[in-house]
Amino acid sequence: MTTTEKTLKKHIIYEGKILTLRRDEALLPNGQTCFREMVEHPGGVAVCLELDGKIAFVRQFRYPYGTEVLELPAGKLDKGAESPAHCGSRELLEETGWYCPPEQLRALGEIYPSPGYTAEKIHLFYADRAEKREAHLDEDEFLNVEWLARAEAERLIAENVIKDAKTVIAVLRTSRK
Repeated sequence: MTTTEKTLKKHIIYEGKILTLRRDEALLPNGQTCFREMVEHPGGVAVCLELDGKIAFVRQFRYPYGTEVLELPAGKLDKGAESPAHCGSRELLEETGWYCPPEQLRALGEIYPSPGYTAEKIHLFYADRAEKREAHLDEDEFLNVEWLARAEAERLIAENVIKDAKTVIAVLRTSRK
């Protein structure tokens, strides 16, 4: 049995700076129609930078959760303007002040953060070499860089203190167990 659905109509409800909200009409495999709500997002990256056994994290307030979140340096792809590796290199420098050339980032694959309502893809990278430069946060970005030993990061993941999915996946994909 096929599970594929076909888009019949797309209706944009809202178009914002970082996302677009759509309500589509789709044809189901059984011939019935339904509505699918979808968030369009250009995608993003996260970089697991590990130097001397410590991983760079950023702690920042995340408005949807109303709390600070400990996560890997990450950011949004500039729509159609840059490769994921270039975005990863840019975001790492902007947020932490550490520079790793795009060609030295090791790809860890991509993830679908919430496939029920968005087609967003997050590209994960690993770096174990970087040079110290100056951070350049966006004007609306406020964060603190924290370095954690790998064992501590993995403990915080196991204890559900680190809850950010892209961070959990990237750290565990680079675990040396």
